Amino acid sequence: MSKTTQNQRTIGKEVILTGVGLHTGENVTLKFVPAPENHGYAFKRVDIEGEPIIEADANYVVNTQRGTNLEKQGVKIQTSEHVLAALVGLEIDNVLIELNAPEPPIMDGSSKFFVKSLEEAGIVEQEAEREEYIVKDVISYKDEATGSEITIIPSDTYMVTTMVDFGTKVLGTQNATLEKLSDFKNEIADARTFSFLHELEALLEHGLIKGGDLNNAIVYVDKEISEDTMKKLLKAFNKEKLSVKPNGILDNLTLHQPNEAARHKLLDVIGDLALAGTRIRGKVIANKPGHYVNTQFAKKIAKIIKLEKRNKIPSYDLNLPPLMDIHQIMDMLPHRPPFLLIDRILELSDTHVVGMKNVTMNEPFFEGHFPGAPVMPGVLQVEAMAQTGGILVLSTVPDPENYLTFFMKMDNVKFKQKVLPGDTLVFHCSLITPIRRGICHMQAYAYANNKLVCEAELMAQIAKKK
Repeated sequence: MSKTTQNQRTIGKEVILTGVGLHTGENVTLKFVPAPENHGYAFKRVDIEGEPIIEADANYVVNTQRGTNLEKQGVKIQTSEHVLAALVGLEIDNVLIELNAPEPPIMDGSSKFFVKSLEEAGIVEQEAEREEYIVKDVISYKDEATGSEITIIPSDTYMVTTMVDFGTKVLGTQNATLEKLSDFKNEIADARTFSFLHELEALLEHGLIKGGDLNNAIVYVDKEISEDTMKKLLKAFNKEKLSVKPNGILDNLTLHQPNEAARHKLLDVIGDLALAGTRIRGKVIANKPGHYVNTQFAKKIAKIIKLEKRNKIPSYDLNLPPLMDIHQIMDMLPHRPPFLLIDRILELSDTHVVGMKNVTMNEPFFEGHFPGAPVMPGVLQVEAMAQTGGILVLSTVPDPENYLTFFMKMDNVKFKQKVLPGDTLVFHCSLITPIRRGICHMQAYAYANNKLVCEAELMAQIAKKK
């Protein structure tokens, strides 16, 4: 993981689209809503009591038949990929997607209309820096049953190549490449979804694609059309006549590009990999991609990112002179021994702080906390992280000695390893959101012996002494 020099982005205002769901045929209203920093992408079902939210998270994928379908606590979102691809393609980081039905409108089967609406809403830069997962090693996932495979290799930018081969003469083998995200709008966004005739027959039999018509799905005719099938197609598409053009496509639809199918598969890859939850810097090579292999790969990437975050141990030279010693710390913090729990400050910026504590057998809490097998209490580890964060927030005022710091909230507190006498604790606290009105919302980690020992999401506020 790495912070980039680019800031996160959202949209400038709410914007609405209406249409029908491809499989449900229901009328749908979709609203893109600006979201705060570090929000990411999430769907809100406004048609359900309580308006539940489903985050765009690969762990919520429950079905990949004809689309990427999410479910959280019984609430579903179907065919999420075209919307997510538009957001990634425009390099927008934080948006809430409100829906009054389980499925976004299919529009023309591409991301074009989502891109258009997002651009109409305007793209706004936020204050927080964008996080990015930088690929350093080759990562692959293969579906042995289908031969579909996705690999990502190191690259200076996010690139995607798709190679499509369905073993049919009508489509043949196609490739598509996106060299940089700024090309998404013009080269990929208008690539429409497609289906083969034999798949279409099965979908019609199961009552799906109720919202399909010949303007939002390319149909490749890979078999002879029987009289019975033709009747079903005429009824499904509300047509009096259908024909197969010389290029093997049903009716009179004109391809935007000869390799539109491969481009749409690339669009799907971008939308599905958004479910990893983090921007990616690497080159994706997808051979015969599909929603199943895409989302399994997204899960694998998300897991790797989570493990790297958890196991990434900062490296500091503890022999160098500290940025702040104990005397300078006491000039800022109101705490005093035995409740002053940090010895040094090693780094300090506008967005992060690094502190340190030497844990010795002489600590007063060891007298009563398992004296026969002394362990530093977890609550004191959290307090030490909070004091480190206190340095960060107090550094924003000219007279820190006149302020006190108070806890407001702590979330997601986890203890990973025991802290014993002789350990050196290093605390790293970074802002989740910018400091406003003296409120500091931060992610804090504590490390010892090259291991993560504790983590917590903390919120505190400074207040002037009375």
